[in-house]
Amino acid sequence: MAYVVTDECVGCKYTDCVDVCPVSCFHEGPEMLYINPEECIDCNACVAECPPEAIWADVDLPEDKFQWIEINGEMSNKYPVIFESRGTKGEPTEAPTEPSSQPS
Repeated sequence: MAYVVTDECVGCKYTDCVDVCPVSCFHEGPEMLYINPEECIDCNACVAECPPEAIWADVDLPEDKFQWIEINGEMSNKYPVIFESRGTKGEPTEAPTEPSSQPS
């Protein structure tokens, strides 16, 4: 068994779940987080830290979300590990922005 991040995470990017993960199995993509199923130890710590309820045990996934098992496996190999939450607890993060260039 492993845990899976589903479509409720798209665009949300709460990252409180990352702080409680004892094995750093979360990976950060441009629109959401993913869990590497090979690294997840099924501790369930992340579930309570996910306000949009986007994290499910793979054995409990509704049938219409089965594709997220494969998506997490693929995308967690594509994107880097996120080691700590970004932003204040309980607040969604914003994408980094480029500094504006203003004439001096």
